[in-house]
Amino acid sequence: MKLNELRDNAGARHRKIRVGRGIGSGKGKTGGRGQKGQKSREGVSIAGFEGGQMPLHMRLPKRGFNNIFAKDYAEVNLGAIQKAVDAGKLTGTDVDHAALKAAGLARGGKDGVRLLAKGEISAKLNFTVAGVSASAREAIEKAGGSVNVIEVVAAAEKAAAKKGKAREARLANKAAKSGN
Repeated sequence: MKLNELRDNAGARHRKIRVGRGIGSGKGKTGGRGQKGQKSREGVSIAGFEGGQMPLHMRLPKRGFNNIFAKDYAEVNLGAIQKAVDAGKLTGTDVDHAALKAAGLARGGKDGVRLLAKGEISAKLNFTVAGVSASAREAIEKAGGSVNVIEVVAAAEKAAAKKGKAREARLANKAAKSGN
């Protein structure tokens, strides 16, 4: 066999169908799109639209509850922390969200880290976290470490506080201008 004799297996490559190239191709005129209207054109955005009738997703009853105020913690088990310490991924005695993230233990967690007691811990570490279970705190203190729980302010609360401060500043400026 020579280089110029190399070929793909039979049926391995299919030619692209060139639509709209005459009636003889079998995909001429409308190019397999039917005829007329939005659906025959590019960029159709009417999936789920039922001509003004109440759509199915709105007719069906809703179930369950979505708590929009729930805290989003990155949950980390003590066993995983001990493994990271043994592997040398987690160095130093002070451990916080940034250190756990750098070690690859805490993913996500907009509102901080919460420690859970699954597994054993023998390293003496000082944690600064947003939450800790009672049994995890007990295990850490038994190993000689400490836990400092910080109060994490949710992003929505920060935005509301910022909005309130801006409003107060505007009112103060208005009062100062009218006083002159």
